[in-house]
Amino acid sequence: MRAPFVAILAIVLVLSGSAAGQQTPPSSYGEAVFVVSGRGYGHGVGMSQYGAYGQALAGRTYEQILAHYYTGTQIGKAGRKELRVLLAEGRRAVTVSSAVPYTAVDASGLMYRLPKGSLTLRADLSLPSDAGPVAAIQPLVLRPGKKAPLSLDGKLFRGKLELVPQGDFVRVVNVVALESYVQGVVPGEVPFSWPAEALKAQAVAARSYAIASLLKGKPFDLYADVRSQVYLGVAGEKPSTTKAVLDTTGQVVLYGGKVATTYYFSSSGGKTASAADVFGFAVPYLVSRPDPWDKASPYFRWGPVPLGARTLQSKLDAEGRVLDARGVATPSGRLRTVTLDTTMGSEQVPATLVRTALGLRSTWVTIGVLRLDRPSRGAVVFGSSTHLSGVGRGLGTPRLSSSPDGAVWTTVVSVAPDATGALAFDVSPTRTTRYRLEADDGVSPALLVQVAPRLTLAKPTALAPGVLTGTIRPKLPGAQIAIERKKGSSWVLVGEAVVDLTGAFELELDAAVPPGSYRARSAATAGFVAGTSPTVQVVA
Repeated sequence: MRAPFVAILAIVLVLSGSAAGQQTPPSSYGEAVFVVSGRGYGHGVGMSQYGAYGQALAGRTYEQILAHYYTGTQIGKAGRKELRVLLAEGRRAVTVSSAVPYTAVDASGLMYRLPKGSLTLRADLSLPSDAGPVAAIQPLVLRPGKKAPLSLDGKLFRGKLELVPQGDFVRVVNVVALESYVQGVVPGEVPFSWPAEALKAQAVAARSYAIASLLKGKPFDLYADVRSQVYLGVAGEKPSTTKAVLDTTGQVVLYGGKVATTYYFSSSGGKTASAADVFGFAVPYLVSRPDPWDKASPYFRWGPVPLGARTLQSKLDAEGRVLDARGVATPSGRLRTVTLDTTMGSEQVPATLVRTALGLRSTWVTIGVLRLDRPSRGAVVFGSSTHLSGVGRGLGTPRLSSSPDGAVWTTVVSVAPDATGALAFDVSPTRTTRYRLEADDGVSPALLVQVAPRLTLAKPTALAPGVLTGTIRPKLPGAQIAIERKKGSSWVLVGEAVVDLTGAFELELDAAVPPGSYRARSAATAGFVAGTSPTVQVVA
């Protein structure tokens, strides 16, 4: 329904100018709202875990799953048997415990027999003995007792624990067999209730990734978190995931005879990304692949996520308020960079940084924007129009809506933007009105367009030389009109008049109106800001 107090005189498309609105003065830019919708979860390179889940449900084997995501690879055997996983560093003290007696060996080869129970160790590596505390020589390696894994701060881990002082702190590394490590990784990366073939695919991918991604220049091979892979130790092990590891013991993904770097992630959104798209370098077995099985993922499609301009400015550390944001998709649909147009210019931000800073699930996103800019002039005089412009892109055809008070909004017209997303139109509000752009997934901040009454003031006539008359539109019966005369650079009140039912007013003076410049002025009232008539000159 059309609002009774608004008339649209014209809708004029802007056919030139950037999406940031080059014709809009910087002081007139409105607040933008950005609407992000996306697909998938994660970087998108390699194996989609939900895609593997969907393939397993469809009856495909783990070998088929791995061959799909890692093009041109084969299954082979791992040559490595043991890994060093960082469990803790920068700790003033750690607590090691065991359900049975265990041993410790220091760098000198001296062995210490330790009783079952808990032991708190600090950087001095002080160990209990019959003769009192003994400072072991670093590194100190704690070896588990028979069939009883050691616990670090309440968490059980297979293998040995190596402790090394770091000044006043201590670092703990788990020296663990490859297969034991993978047993602690698989349940940390995928639900243990998934089909067996999906769990086997994850086991082989995790084993391969660990071997291919050993850290360089570190006193350990891997982190125990997402910097490498999530490693839960014994606490995370489940019968189903352990069986998947045992069923694929030693198996890795090979390409050209070498263990492949088997990147994996949660959800592809229907298509994986190539390493070239995401990392900027090509890997022959990490190419974009269709992934229809990923529809099983709750993250196959997500959004919309509305984000304000100030949020983007703050989280992306942009120079100036963000007016527009756009990106160019790679062949797999992911963005590599996002261009921000701000009040200070344009800048490019890597899409991966945008993802992490804004908490998005992936870089396969579309960025919609709605922005309505302020008119270049001040209040609109009743009966005239004003020009509005802005941006509406990536959200279908925006709708211009209006409201007198911000409570109830009425659609005025659908506004088709040009190819860049820029739009412009003229409106003729009949009272102070709020406007906004609306789309199915977003709404721009409201823009207040103020309306002033149209005032006229007539010169005195020969028949009534002491009377000043005028009109106001719309008719505002009972409104007070101030008649003012210019004195120097100021306006001085001459008298006041009241508007009658016809919208007319008059001020009668005792004598002829003195020569000078006169104007009529109305105060702000409901729906209108203060209005002023054109100046009239009274001559003798």
